[in-house]
Amino acid sequence: MSRAGATERERLHETFAALCRIESPSRRERGCADWLTRELGAIGLTVHEDDAGVAAGADAGNLLARIPGATDTSILFCAHMDTVPLAAPVEPVLADGIWQNANDAILGADNKSAVAIFTEIARRYASGAGGAVPPVGLEFVFTICEETSLLGSALFDSARLRATYGFVLDQATPIGEVVIASPTHYRIIARLRGRAAHAGVRPEAGRSAIQAAARAIAAMELGRLDEQTTANVGTIHGGSAINVVPEHCEVTAEVRSIDDARAAAIATELIDRLQDAADAGECDLDLNVERMFQGYRHPAGAPQVEIAERALSACGHRPRRIVSGGASDVNSFMVDGLPCVCLADGVQANHTSDERVSAQALEDMFDVALTIVEESARALAAPAAGARDGAP
Repeated sequence: MSRAGATERERLHETFAALCRIESPSRRERGCADWLTRELGAIGLTVHEDDAGVAAGADAGNLLARIPGATDTSILFCAHMDTVPLAAPVEPVLADGIWQNANDAILGADNKSAVAIFTEIARRYASGAGGAVPPVGLEFVFTICEETSLLGSALFDSARLRATYGFVLDQATPIGEVVIASPTHYRIIARLRGRAAHAGVRPEAGRSAIQAAARAIAAMELGRLDEQTTANVGTIHGGSAINVVPEHCEVTAEVRSIDDARAAAIATELIDRLQDAADAGECDLDLNVERMFQGYRHPAGAPQVEIAERALSACGHRPRRIVSGGASDVNSFMVDGLPCVCLADGVQANHTSDERVSAQALEDMFDVALTIVEESARALAAPAAGARDGAP
């Protein structure tokens, strides 16, 4: 099993800190994309950028780079360049073995830790850097807009890939967790329109859109509905002034379920509650319902899962299969027919100002990724294994 040397570990931390300092909230990934293009180009890799940014309203597209291997088979490593919005600049500091932001804001370890790891994997194996030829071909995809319902990977043309399996490090939980199922997600935007009237002089002439929305929400079953399903109303906006019966109100809601049919059924129930309340309140209802991403469940014996588990075990971690209520770029690739698996990376408190990751977790996941390369080469050497065809 390959492990990172002292120089590689030092450079991993330097790369991680450099990436965290680059502000790249969703749709503003240009700085991160340029940094990666420059660094990967310096070690002899050609970086292809797609036009997903145009469709996503972002200032950069998804990146793809390749390193040929000792065989014709390949695997994919994927990480996302974007972060959630920043409340303050990122000044990464390492104290007592823990990386945190010196300012009261996110660190960006979600997902800069994986971006850094894959950058250093590429640096090890790129022929331009004098590295060894990998035992299996490597493809690296760095996506935009993952934090906005996986928009970047949904727009990526997976037919360009040659990989047989893919590996994503984007589960902010203790190392060892392997995501074997992820939900289908529906977003509902409801716009209710009533009739404005003076609230003190002629309230009976008005039709309150906020009251109708409140009636709908009160009738909804929300929270954790079963082990596989959740529903939530996230925002409600409406009204114009305290003395005006509110004519407009907008409600946003979501449904998630590992069971595709259950997700659709609960979304329909929420829509019915909205329509019933709108009718009762004599309000018009305009709905926008969108399936943001499709869920998946890995079958027993899924090769990419077993490869990941062997790599974790070889590196001293106990694999634990989990079902996630969140999603990752794996959801998009699975829909496109590329078997992928999402692994925990040891990041803690992502999306908050307490976000942190230990130096040990970074180094451990670097070793896990190196071992995935070796385990994949062994698995793909079997006669039954075949690579996907694709064009650059």
